Amino acid sequence: MTMSEIAHIEKTNSSQLSSFRPLVEVKSTPRFCSCRGMSAKASHSSTPNNTYVPKKALSSVDEEKIGAGNLLYQVNGTNSSLFSRNLRMLDAFDDEYGGVIVDSERLPANPNVFASMLRFSISHWKAKEKKGIWLKLPVEKSDLVPVAVKEGFEYHHAERGYVMLTYWLPEGPSKLPANASHQVGVGGFVINENNEVLVVQEKYCAPPFSGLWKIPTGFIVESEEIFTGSVREVKEETGIDTEFVEVVAFRHVHNVAFEKSDLFFICMLKPLSTQIMVDDHEIQAAKWMPLVEFVEQPLIQQDCMFKRVIDICIARLGKRYCGLSVHQLASTFDGKTSSLYYNVVDSQHNNCIGN
Repeated sequence: MTMSEIAHIEKTNSSQLSSFRPLVEVKSTPRFCSCRGMSAKASHSSTPNNTYVPKKALSSVDEEKIGAGNLLYQVNGTNSSLFSRNLRMLDAFDDEYGGVIVDSERLPANPNVFASMLRFSISHWKAKEKKGIWLKLPVEKSDLVPVAVKEGFEYHHAERGYVMLTYWLPEGPSKLPANASHQVGVGGFVINENNEVLVVQEKYCAPPFSGLWKIPTGFIVESEEIFTGSVREVKEETGIDTEFVEVVAFRHVHNVAFEKSDLFFICMLKPLSTQIMVDDHEIQAAKWMPLVEFVEQPLIQQDCMFKRVIDICIARLGKRYCGLSVHQLASTFDGKTSSLYYNVVDSQHNNCIGN
C-alpha cells in the first residue's frame, strides 16, 4: 500500500479513527522479507483494529538524508512498537562459498545512511547464516571506510582504486582466504650465437651490487604470464626482442617486501634482435658480455645462489639439463585455459638433451 493510499484511507475513515492519537517515534525491528537487492518491507494489517499511519511522507531525497520514514502502529487502541516503513539493505549477491559480496557500484554516498543500511544488512545476513562478507570500497567512497571498521570489518587488501574489507559472521576464527602472499619476479637469460649474455647494470641498487652486470629482471604484472613477462622485461630494459624457451629454475624466499614471500623465475630466452636500446629510467647500461667474463665476476663467484643459477643455464646450453617449457591446457574445473610448465624428455621435438 502506498503512502497516498494510506492518507486517503485516513481521510475517508476519520470517524472510525477518531480515537487514534499520535505516538512518540521510537525505533524497532520489523518482520521482513529477505529479497536480495531490494528493500525489506514491514508486514502489517489494514483492518480497522490494526491501524497504522505514517508519521510523515518523505521524498526519496529525504529518505536518503535521514534513512527511512517511521510508521506509527496501534493495535485495538493500545500503543505498540513502531517500525520502519522501508528498511533498506545493501545491494549484494551470494558467493559460491555461502558468503556475501556487496555491490560496490550501488553504495549510498551518505555515511550515516550507509551505517544504518550496513547494520541492518549484517543482522539480516547473520539470520540467514551467511559466512563471510566482502565489502569493496572504491577510493571515491573512502569516507565509508571508518564506518565499516567501526561495525567490525577488517582490512583485507588495497589496490590503487579501492580497499577490500571483510567480516566473518560465524563464531570462531575467520575462514576467509588471506590476501595474496607472494610477489612474482622473472629474470631473462639471453645468450646469442657468439656465446654472449645480455646483461644490464641497474641505475638504482644497493651499494654492494654497484657495478654488477646481471641479467634483466622485473616483476610480473597483474594477469600476465611468466613467459610473456620475461620477454616484456627484457624488451623494456634493453630493447632486445626475444622468444621464450624454458623456465630453467625458480627461487622461493620469504619476508622480502612488506613481509611478503617472493617467487623468482629464471627464464631462458632466444634473442630475435641484436641492437640494444637502454631504458634510461631504470638501467644505467646494457651490453652483450662474453659468457666467461659474466661468470668470472667476483659477485657471481662469491654468491652460491648466483653461481648455481649460472651453472644451470650453462648445463642447459650444453644440453645436459632440461627446463620447463610452457603448455596451454584447458581445465574443466574452471573452464579456463592455463599455462602448465613441465619438461618432456622423450618428445621428438625436445632439444635440451644431447644425442
